[in-house]
Amino acid sequence: MRLRKSFFQVVFFCCVSIPSVYGNELYEMISQFEADKYALMRKYTIRESAEYYDRFVKFYGDWNDALKKVAFDKLSQEGKADYILLRNQIDKELYFLRIKQKDFEEVAYVTEFASPIYTFIRERRRGTTPNAMTLAKSFDDMLGAIKTSQEKISKATPYSSWQKADKASEVVKSLRENLKESYEFYNAYDPQFTWWIQKPYDTLWHTLKRYEEFLKKHYVNTSIKDDGSGIIGRPIGRDALIKSLQTEFISYTPEEIIAIAQKQFAWCDAEMLKASQAMGFGNNWKAAMEKVKNTYVPAGQQPALVDSLAEEAIRFIEQRNLVTIPALAKETWRMRMMSPEAQKVNPFFLGGEEIIISYPTYTMEHREKMMSMRGNNPHFSRATVQHELIPGHHLQMYMNERYKPYRNVFDTPFWIEGWALYWEFNLWDKNFPRTPEDRIGMLFWRMHRCARIIFSLNYHLGKMTPQQCIDFLVERVGHEYANAAAEVRRSFMGSYGPLYQIAYMVGGLQFYGLKKELVDSGKMTEKDFHDRILQEGNIPVEIVRAILTNQPLKEDYKSTWKFAP
Repeated sequence: MRLRKSFFQVVFFCCVSIPSVYGNELYEMISQFEADKYALMRKYTIRESAEYYDRFVKFYGDWNDALKKVAFDKLSQEGKADYILLRNQIDKELYFLRIKQKDFEEVAYVTEFASPIYTFIRERRRGTTPNAMTLAKSFDDMLGAIKTSQEKISKATPYSSWQKADKASEVVKSLRENLKESYEFYNAYDPQFTWWIQKPYDTLWHTLKRYEEFLKKHYVNTSIKDDGSGIIGRPIGRDALIKSLQTEFISYTPEEIIAIAQKQFAWCDAEMLKASQAMGFGNNWKAAMEKVKNTYVPAGQQPALVDSLAEEAIRFIEQRNLVTIPALAKETWRMRMMSPEAQKVNPFFLGGEEIIISYPTYTMEHREKMMSMRGNNPHFSRATVQHELIPGHHLQMYMNERYKPYRNVFDTPFWIEGWALYWEFNLWDKNFPRTPEDRIGMLFWRMHRCARIIFSLNYHLGKMTPQQCIDFLVERVGHEYANAAAEVRRSFMGSYGPLYQIAYMVGGLQFYGLKKELVDSGKMTEKDFHDRILQEGNIPVEIVRAILTNQPLKEDYKSTWKFAP
C-alpha cells in the first residue's frame, strides 16, 4: 500500500529542494492540495451549511500555514513560479468562498428548525444506527416548525433581490437533497428504520420542497430576474471583477480592458471595410457578410468540410515549422455532432480531442436550420476549426496531459482560450486567409471576441442587460439572432466564470505581446517559443512569461505587465 506524504513531509522536501520528475519542487504539494480539497468536498456534501463553510475556511488557512514553511528563496525558478501559483489559488478560492459564506449567513435562519436533520446527515456518514422512533418524532415535529418559519418570513419584508431569495432557497434545497441521500442509505436495509421513518420522511421531504419554492419567489417586485430575454445570470460587480483580474495576474481595470476591446474593434472595422470593398460591396460590410453566410454547405456535408479544414491547418503549420505536432496528436482527434438542444447554448463548434460540430437536424424549425447553416459557413468555420483542433485546443489538451499535468490545478481560460485566439492573430499575419471571404470569416470571430469583452464586462458592471447584449451582437458583429441569444445564454447561464468570455481576446493579446518580446526580438525561434508555452502547462500567461524570461520572482509577486498594444 502506497502512503501519501503529510503536509510537513512535502514542506520538508520543498525546503531542501529535492528535484522532482517535473523539474521543480512543489508538484507533490500542489497535487496534494487539489486531492485534499476534493476529498473534503466529497465528505461535506451540504454545500449551503455552516459546517461546509467553516471546514473550508480552515482548509485554506491550513494550506496558507503550510506555504509559510516553504523556503521560497531556495526554490528554483520553476518552483518559485509554482509557489506563487499555489498561493494565488488559495487566495482566490478563499476570497470567493468568503463571499458565498457571507451570503449564506444572511439567510441561514431559514433552516433554524433543522438541527435534527443536520445531525442525522452527519451521523449517516459513519453509518450510525439511528433511533428510528425518536427520529420519526423529530421529523413530524419539524412540519409545524417549517410552517411557523414560512408564516413568519411571509409576514416580513420580502428579500431585496431575487439573488438573495435564490440563496435562501438553495440552503433548503441543499438540506433536502442530503436528507434524501441519508434516508436512502438506511431505507430497506434497516427494517426498524423503514417501518418508523418512511411516512414521516415522505411528508417532510415534500414540505421542504414547498418551503424551498416559496423562498425562491419571496423577493420584491422591483428586483428584475428576467429582462424578457429568458436569460438569467448573476452580475458580480466591479469589486469582484477587479479581484478576479488580479488572481489572473492581469494589471488592468475592467474599464481599461473595455477600452482595449474598443481599440481592437476599430482595427477590425477598418479591415472589414477593406474585405467588403474587395468583394465589390463598398462600405456595406453587412451585405458582404451576408454573401459569406450564404456559402454554407448542404445538410450532411459539414463533417467532410471540417475534416478538410483541419488537414489544411495542419499542413499550413507544419510547412512553416511553427510548432511541434506529435504524430499521435494528429492521429487521435475525432469528431461528433452536437445535439439540437446543446446548439441552443453552443451554436458553433466545441473542441478538444473531439471537435463537436453544430449543424441542423431535421427536428429543427426551418428558421433554426438556416441560422445554424449560415452561422457555420465554410469561411467562418475555416477560422474556428484550427482554433478547436490543431494548433488550438486539441494540441493544448494533448500536451497538458504529458507536460507538467499537475499544473492543471491552475487552469485558466486566459491560457486555454488565449492560446487558440492567439493563433488566429498569428495565422492572419501569415496570410492564412486566402480571399476576402476568408478574411471576413476571420474578422467575424475577431469582432466577436471584442464584443464578448464589451458586453460581458458591462453586464457584470450592471451597465447592460442580457437582451442588450444579444442586440449588440446582432447589430455590431452581424450574428444571426438565435446564435447571438445562444452566445449570451452560454455566457451567463453556462458553467463559465465571469471572466471566461474576455479571456479569448485578452489572453490572445498576452501571447501576442510575449511573441513580440521573445520571437520578434530574436531571443527565441517561433517554434521553440510555441513548444515552451505548451510544455509549461495551463497557467496564467504572465507566469509563463516570468518562466520564459527568467524574471526575478518574489514571494508576494504582483502583476504589472502592460501587454496590450
